[in-house]
Formats: sequence, C-alpha cells, structure tokens
Amino acid sequence: MTSPVVATSGLQLGGVSADDIATAVGTPAFVYDAGVIRARVAQLQRALEGVPHSIHYACKANGSLGILRVLLESGVAVDVVSGGELFRAQAAGFAADQIIFGGVGKTERELGEALRAGVHVISAESLDEVHLINRVAEQLNVVARVGLRVNPEVRVDAFHSYIKTGEKGAKFGIPIDRAYEAAVTAAALPQVHLVAIGMHVGSQISQFNAYADGLARLEELVTRIRAAGISTLEALDLGGGFFVPYDSETPIDLAAYRALVAPVITRLGLTLIVEPGRFLVAESGALLTRVLYRKAGGTDGHEILVTDAGMNDLLRPSLYAAFHRIDPVSAHDERSVSSHDIVGPICETGDFFALARMMPRVGVGELLCVRTVGAYGYSMSSNYNARPRAAEVLVDNGQFAVITLRETYEDLIRRESVSPQWLNARSNDQ
Repeated sequence: MTSPVVATSGLQLGGVSADDIATAVGTPAFVYDAGVIRARVAQLQRALEGVPHSIHYACKANGSLGILRVLLESGVAVDVVSGGELFRAQAAGFAADQIIFGGVGKTERELGEALRAGVHVISAESLDEVHLINRVAEQLNVVARVGLRVNPEVRVDAFHSYIKTGEKGAKFGIPIDRAYEAAVTAAALPQVHLVAIGMHVGSQISQFNAYADGLARLEELVTRIRAAGISTLEALDLGGGFFVPYDSETPIDLAAYRALVAPVITRLGLTLIVEPGRFLVAESGALLTRVLYRKAGGTDGHEILVTDAGMNDLLRPSLYAAFHRIDPVSAHDERSVSSHDIVGPICETGDFFALARMMPRVGVGELLCVRTVGAYGYSMSSNYNARPRAAEVLVDNGQFAVITLRETYEDLIRRESVSPQWLNARSNDQ
C-alpha cells in the first residue's frame, strides 16, 4: 500500500510523517528509509574507489525482501549464512555469482543447496567442512569455489563480548595456526577450487587495531600459501563490522580503513571483499510504538512508560544492553523532561528499551520512535508471548509502502496441529 506525504508538525521519516505511517499500518511498525541505505552504499563505494573490491551485504542484519531489493538495485552483492537466507537472496533477485555462503555450522543439505545454486564462494570455517564440501560436490559432479575463513586470534575492542568473533577461542573460523594446513588440504581436493582467504573480527569495530593485526596475519598466510605453489587465490575477504553510531558517537573513519587495506590488496594483487550489514541498513530504520500506559514505580522512582512494542520486536536492549535513541513523534517543547523506564508488554523483567532515560513527559496514546533499528531488529524478532510480528514499511521518494505484512493470530498457529499424526505407533500385540 502507498500513501503520499502529508505535512505535519511531528517527526518525519524520510520525508514522510511518522504519525501518518502509524495511522495507516498500526504499531509496532519498523520503518526504513531507502535513501539512507543508498547513501551508505555510495559512501562505502566512494571510500574504496580505485581498490579492486566487491561489497557483499550481510543478509543476517536484515533479510526483508524489500530491503534486499534496494541493496541489489544499489549495486551490492550479498553474503548469506543459511539455506533460508540463500532462498531469500534468490527470491530478491540476486544472481548466483553475487552470493557468498558463510556460516560456522552449514548442514550437508545447505551445502548441497549452495552448490546446486552455483554460489560465487562457499566460505568454509573448519577442515571438516572442507572435506564435506568436497564430498557433496563430488556427488553433484561440480567443483566448489571455496574460501577459508580464518580466526586471526587478535584482540578485539567491542562493547559486548557476544559481538567479538576474531579472538582466540571463538567458535568462528579456522584457528590461525591450522589455516595453512587447511589451505594446502583444500587445494589438493579434486572438487574444491580454493579462491579466497578471509576473516571477520567482530561487529561495531571503531578502532582498526584488530583489522591491522588480522590483516598482517592474513598477508603472511597468503604469502606462505603461494610459496607452496597454490596460485588460485582471487580475493581477500575482510568481513564487515564497521562501527555505526547509535547516539552521538563519532562515525567510522572509512578513509583510515582504506589507507589500511589498500596497500595490502595492492601487494597481494587480490580483490577485496567486504561484508557490511549493520553499516548499510541500521541507521535507515526506526521502530514506531505507541504508549499504552504510564505509571509510577520504576527504578529509583522513575516513571514507567509501557509501550505496545516489546523485546520480541527489538531484542537488542535486553540481549546486549544496547542503547537506542528514543524520540517522541509529536513536538513537546513546553513539557518538562524527566526520567523514564521505557518498557514493553512481555512477561519478562528484561523487557525494556531504556532505563532511567531522560525524555519529555509523553502521554498515553502518543507515539515513540526508537532509532537505528534497521539492523538486528526485525531479523531477530520472535513470536514470544504469542505476539504477531510487526509490519515493515519502506519510505522512498515521498511515499511509503508495506513490505512485510503484520502477522495475524492465524499466522501464529498455521503450521501447528492439535491432532498430531503419530509416527512411532505400536501394534496391539506388542
């Protein structure tokens, strides 16, 4: 559904009235600004101009078909980490040679799907996986284009331990001291064509120490691999993890990133692969939610705002203690500012968006806008407490459209049965 812009004095999202969107589609609702996504793609392309590179959007950040199509039309390829994400990428229109299939725990079925699709690269994360790829490829009579994700085992500075992926002991990637062996083994397998070496050190990386240390280790590894007579490498995959500000932090310095990686790419004569997710879509997104109740009794005497969105819609504050800016949709210039706990309706104490947050006195029925939710918002949402998932809306060029319908109660039970067909029934004489 689409609607023209209607000018109001309230908050605008991509030039469209947030109140108009909420009235048309209900709340909670995720709203994405296509213009912001295109701007982030262009910003990264400019930063890497002159460096042979390919941008593969990390689908896990937000796999909605409408978002994927905006990225595809912006000239971006895609990185997927499951058979379901592969299915989504293909449904959005990505060609096989635009798809990298990563992930630490690919099943045999998923590897078969990737090989039958003819994806550009399968990024393997263990020697066992390399052997399984070879067996599946042999069964399908194809040669698999394989990259090796290495764990560089470097120190990673990130705000939460859950988003560090390149330190020693992480489940991701092949340990650096086993990577050469894995490369030599992969290159010798008949159904494997080794084309890439890569790493991903983590998310929300604002300083480049981890990149620099990991990059040095990868360059040394590539040099050693080539010295062994392996000449098939085409690309160096440095993953994503670019920092995105959620409040007033300084954005990532892409010029410094380029200065770090460009000399290595030049020396090695490889193509740079980057896999940003959050960087391309996070700032495009907002979550509109309506205040249901306000009451006293919050932490340290703060007032409590109960909204119609909960942790099932946006998990990041509960999971990571992540900060999201929250603004009233209507103007509140003359109202007093006070401390609030902004919580949801889920039956969990951990269901909150902000605690002790200073903001204007918002009344029951008013709209709030939770900012920077384009990444790991809807993609991590669930039906906890039997709550239908929210609608997703795209704004672009003065109009808005629903790209994901709000779920219904019927959707919640569509695949369930109250009369199961038993598969292990025993005969009466046993």
